[in-house]
Amino acid sequence: MNFFKLKQTFEHLGYFETPENTQLIENLKQDIHQGGLIIVSGIVGSGKTTLLVHVQKELQLAGQVIVSRSLSVDKEKISLGTLMTALFYDLSTKSGVKLPTQPEKRERQLLALIKKSRKPIALFVDDAHSLQTKTLVGLKRLIELVYQDGNILSVVLAGHPKLKNDLKRPVLEEIGARIRSALMLEGIKNYQQDYIKWALTEATQKEVDWQELITEEALNFLAEKLATPLQVKQYLKQAFEQAYEVGQKLITIDVVETVLVKSLNDLEPQLVRYGYSVKILSQLLQVKPGEVRSFLNGQLSANQTQEMMDKILMAGIPLSS
Repeated sequence: MNFFKLKQTFEHLGYFETPENTQLIENLKQDIHQGGLIIVSGIVGSGKTTLLVHVQKELQLAGQVIVSRSLSVDKEKISLGTLMTALFYDLSTKSGVKLPTQPEKRERQLLALIKKSRKPIALFVDDAHSLQTKTLVGLKRLIELVYQDGNILSVVLAGHPKLKNDLKRPVLEEIGARIRSALMLEGIKNYQQDYIKWALTEATQKEVDWQELITEEALNFLAEKLATPLQVKQYLKQAFEQAYEVGQKLITIDVVETVLVKSLNDLEPQLVRYGYSVKILSQLLQVKPGEVRSFLNGQLSANQTQEMMDKILMAGIPLSS
């Protein structure tokens, strides 16, 4: 960091604003005031968590909405009870909250807390693509109970595009039909160059210009190859480390090419960014994992490859190659 006059690491950069993200935030805040299920989807590394934190701070500063969020890190084991516990903790004004163990009593006390708050409630659930179907159904029912009681509860589910696609499936029609809005976070799409310049400016000391750190050719190459804030942070860090190792003060395209993974934009990494691992694909398409792996490795016949691609597209999964 001293070598390049960095004041902070790339991992801890703040919120990067684009016109599209600003509009998404405004739409999200308006939807929250109406209540219901709200989906915010984006590929891995697109900045969902950073954007949600930004929105939560704005809502808290405005003081018109009570913000609640689950702190549980094991998302696959989050139940409706876990999320209701989060609401109890965030809505209660007393210390040492004791939750009723009996479901009926728990629900009634929670509804009483919501009524007492006299404000719309926004419950944020990150990595919501990991939630079980029964949890989603329970959230839908909870929103309805709150509405019947004359109050407003919004549940903001943030996750991979897989979440949005799953809720379109007939088996989840009960939930999907009740979604107020489904917002797609494009991240830094069409703003990669601007984001890289911003990241360099944010990470370095005031007297340092980004052009002193990276050639325009290397910057353009990164912007062409990278699609998300997470990727930019990761490969900028590696490029600086590589340049430091050889005592080079300027990041050139040779340095960038050294650290950039050649398979970065292959089909499998693209699918994983949308939330589709080999295991998930095999379950969704009802084929063996080995067949999915053969497809990803280009080992199927032309007819088999086309058939697999058709199945993937029919499932609503985007393919760019």
